[in-house]
Amino acid sequence: MDSMKVAVLDMNNNVPNEGMRCILQLIRNSSNQDQVEFTHAVFNVRGKNELPGLEFDMYISSGGPGSPMPSEEPWEAAYFQLIDAIFAHNRTSEQKKYLFLICHSFQLVSRHLGIGTISKRKSTSFGIFPMHKTEDGRQEPLFQHLPDPFYAVDSRDYQLTEPNWERINELNAKVVCLEKERPHVPLERAMMAVRFTDEVFGTQFHPEADGEGMLRYFMKEEKKQQILDNYGEAKYSEMVASLQDPQKITLTESVVIPEFLHQSSLVNY
Repeated sequence: MDSMKVAVLDMNNNVPNEGMRCILQLIRNSSNQDQVEFTHAVFNVRGKNELPGLEFDMYISSGGPGSPMPSEEPWEAAYFQLIDAIFAHNRTSEQKKYLFLICHSFQLVSRHLGIGTISKRKSTSFGIFPMHKTEDGRQEPLFQHLPDPFYAVDSRDYQLTEPNWERINELNAKVVCLEKERPHVPLERAMMAVRFTDEVFGTQFHPEADGEGMLRYFMKEEKKQQILDNYGEAKYSEMVASLQDPQKITLTESVVIPEFLHQSSLVNY
C-alpha cells in the first residue's frame, strides 16, 4: 500500500475546538477507503511556533480563532515562509506538495498573496449557509459531487471581499464559490473558496465539520445556552435541523477534504 505523509497545521492557538478532531478523523477514514495509507503529524503553529519543513506530501492548515490581520507574532513570518516554500517547490518540482487552507488559514494566505481585502465583519457570521458556485466553481473537481448551492458551516468574524482580479489572474487562481446572496444588504459577497493553483485550495467555510459531532457539541447545555443568548431560539432550531439533514453538512464533509486527499494521492502515485 502506498503511503503519504500529511502535516496538519493546528492554527487554534491552544483554544479547544471540534475542527481538529474532524480533520484527523477525515484523514483516518480516507486511509481506509483509498488504499493509500495517510500518516500524519500535528504542528501547533500559533501555540508553540511549531512548523514542518517540506518533507510532507500534503498540508492541511486549520481554522482558528482570532484576527487574520498582520501581527508581530513569532509564528507568522515562519508560517508564510512555509507557504511560499510550498508554492516555490511546486513551480520547479515534478513531485508536488498539496495544501488545503481552512477559514483562518485561508484568510491569512489570501492576505499574504494579495488576492482581496480582509476586513472585520459588522457582525459574526455563524451558522449553516448556502455556498454558491461561480462559473469556475462548476468546473472545480473538489465540488463535482456537490449541488449548487451546497451547505457548509460558516463561523467567522472576518471576511475576504473585493477580489483583486489583476493579482488573481497573475497567479492563475480561480474564485470558485461565494457566500449566500443578500439582496437586502448593500455589501459585497465574500469569496468563500479559491483554487490558488492545481495543488493549493482554500475555503473560508469549514468543510471538515461533521453533522453528528457538531450536533453533540450544540446539544451540550453550555453551548446551547451560548447560541440561544447570542442568536436566539430560531437560529438554534435552524442549525439543529440543518445538522440532521444528510444533504447539508454531512454531504459537504464527506466530499471536499476526502476528494482533496484522494485526488492529491492519485497525482503523486
